[in-house]
Amino acid sequence: MILKKDSTHMMWLILLLLVLTSNFVLYRSSFGVSLLPDNTNGVVLGSIIDLTIVAPVLFLAWKRKLSWKPLIVMMAGGLVAARFMIPVEYLAPFKTITWAGFAIEGALVLLELLLLVTFFKYLPEIIRTVKNSSLPLLFSFSHTVGEKVTKHPIIQVICSEMLMVYYALGMWRKKPQYEANTFTLHKKSSLIAFQVMMIHAIMIETIGIHWWLHEKSLILSIILLVINIYSVILFLGDIQAVRFNPLQMEHDRMYVSLGLMKRMEIRWDDIEEVIEDRDRLEQKLSKNTIDFIARDFEEVYPNIMLKLKRPVEATLLMGVKKEYEQVAIRVDNLEGFKEALRQKVSK
Repeated sequence: MILKKDSTHMMWLILLLLVLTSNFVLYRSSFGVSLLPDNTNGVVLGSIIDLTIVAPVLFLAWKRKLSWKPLIVMMAGGLVAARFMIPVEYLAPFKTITWAGFAIEGALVLLELLLLVTFFKYLPEIIRTVKNSSLPLLFSFSHTVGEKVTKHPIIQVICSEMLMVYYALGMWRKKPQYEANTFTLHKKSSLIAFQVMMIHAIMIETIGIHWWLHEKSLILSIILLVINIYSVILFLGDIQAVRFNPLQMEHDRMYVSLGLMKRMEIRWDDIEEVIEDRDRLEQKLSKNTIDFIARDFEEVYPNIMLKLKRPVEATLLMGVKKEYEQVAIRVDNLEGFKEALRQKVSK
């Protein structure tokens, strides 16, 4: 059954690439142009249909997210793509249709700008609410933004970047406080040491390669410098997010995260089974399993796994959402965590 799903998933991607490639070759290669008839209106109309209807439907089928909202956005994007892919002399009879794509995309950009203005308008109130919340900052910030503004993807990305900068630059004078209902994931691992090593490697690379590349290509050296600075800030923010956001248990759910990379809320009544068997824990994790395991210099395994009654949504880097059916966790205080978990799940 899983193989059948994977093959169908791959089929949608292959069909999508076929549609895009065939249309590109048709207008942007000498071989393709030689195949065009004297009256190209029918062919061009077919290409517009391919780019505005067929390609978006195939893409959404591949992503397994068929819905009207993203379909309309992608149809507008298809009209814009047609404007650039199809030469002007062939597209002339359909110019009005393609301009509709620009109009829709422009309206979407204005809407996103309005969302940004709204977000920054409510930002002081959001910060006040977050400061008074008992939830981990990674969760309380996104919850409050969703209540005050919206859960639009662009807002999620901005929130993710703000959290990264805040943890990287604003938390160094503070010390993490761990309560009785919290459990750390990183103390018995080399995760932070590994990330510090990566920061040192990036800084050495920046000093060495940047100056060498500066003489060859100024633009490439600047791009590399910006990427490396961003990477250092990301690693610094991730280190602090790991330290300040242990797994936290509340009366109806637990909040588990591993730095800025992933976080998840799990309600106690969503847990079907608590897996403690070592043989099962040391098996290769399936695709529908998210792991909260602090990586080490040697291979490590979860020391507990939760099988869920239904797929539960997790938030990944940049606010990306994905659903999982199992959660693999490696905590430092395993016995204390097991005891607290039994009390919560048995209620």
